[in-house]
Amino acid sequence: MSFIHNLEVAINGLRANKLRSFLTMLGIIIGVAAVIIMISVGQGASKKIASQIASMGSNLLIVFPGAGQGPVRGASGSVNTLTLEDAEAIAGLSMVAHVAPELSTNATIGYASQTWTAQVVGTTPEMQMIKDWPVSAGSFFTGDDVRSAAMVAVLGKTVVDNLYLPGTNPVGSTIRINKLPFTVVGVLAPKGASLTGQDQDNVVYIPVSAAQKRLMGVKYVRLINVQAKTPESMNFVQSNIENLLRERHRLVGTNSDDFNVRNLTSVLETAESTTTVMTLLLASVAAVSLLVGGIGTMNIMLVSVTERTREIGLRMAVGATESNIRNQFLVEALVLCLIGGVAGILVGIVGSRVISKAFGWPTYVTLSSILLSAGFSAAVGIFFGYYPARKAAGLNPIEALRFER
Repeated sequence: MSFIHNLEVAINGLRANKLRSFLTMLGIIIGVAAVIIMISVGQGASKKIASQIASMGSNLLIVFPGAGQGPVRGASGSVNTLTLEDAEAIAGLSMVAHVAPELSTNATIGYASQTWTAQVVGTTPEMQMIKDWPVSAGSFFTGDDVRSAAMVAVLGKTVVDNLYLPGTNPVGSTIRINKLPFTVVGVLAPKGASLTGQDQDNVVYIPVSAAQKRLMGVKYVRLINVQAKTPESMNFVQSNIENLLRERHRLVGTNSDDFNVRNLTSVLETAESTTTVMTLLLASVAAVSLLVGGIGTMNIMLVSVTERTREIGLRMAVGATESNIRNQFLVEALVLCLIGGVAGILVGIVGSRVISKAFGWPTYVTLSSILLSAGFSAAVGIFFGYYPARKAAGLNPIEALRFER
């Protein structure tokens, strides 16, 4: 018997017992759908984390004050060892694209009779290039504004939404930051939430010199953002920053650093590694249900062999060989699992979209997850269909013809 003939016999057998065939496929459908949904959830989480880290800036190094670890200097941010002069010196290093010092505080923002609490960040125009953050109205403040400590501000979308009436253009208006007047020169495009869930649009950017002299009365900066020119130069730039700051801060010999440099690329790699492990774990758990579906297929096939014993004996009596019988049942099990696999893929795609809409989780169905599920369902069909097929092929024709149910 050819494969095509076995395929026709298998399909006719499935049509003759539609309910049983559907129940047999149900385990495969659930298993394949579970694998696709779990992988799509894991992939969606991975992409969301990557996009949130990317929104902070590409090729980004962040210099914090303090040692970060150890008992000598305390946690980062607890000491104030970074200055604008440090940032200007770092900007002169090789392979550095942009440098943006940052000094921030929460403040009450007022416009007309409206007030709103937002994060006020003192920085330089390079911040816009590091974050690749376009303006939707007006423009970002300039280097001249920084040098003159101009009282100008650029607003995030959340601040605009809470201070101005819908459709109002804030550019040119005057807001109050802790009762000090600032002229709005630009509005940023929406950015969304950060990796920690913080609303990045609830922000007001002002020149770092104005933040130091007029708003906070300090001479330090909270951190320094440094963007390297290429991903390959990240380690080179980091090493140069550490050497430069040790020299500027007169740290010699075994003196501990009074700063620490963090590489966001390393953070991204760690996050991706973690989500990959979680995706594999979820897929492994889902694959168990696929194996259970395969065992169910084997049980139903064994029942089918028993019910069709006389049919098998009759076919052997008219010349069918053991391989003909074995291939017939093997193809039948394979067709069951493949049809179940296709149905499971469709259910998985729909299910991942439903989960995304219902719970707000990002999901991402990949071609590899579909091929993996289809291949796994075919392998399950062959593996668990082989034993019933071999049992059918091993029947004695005479005893099979005498079989009574």
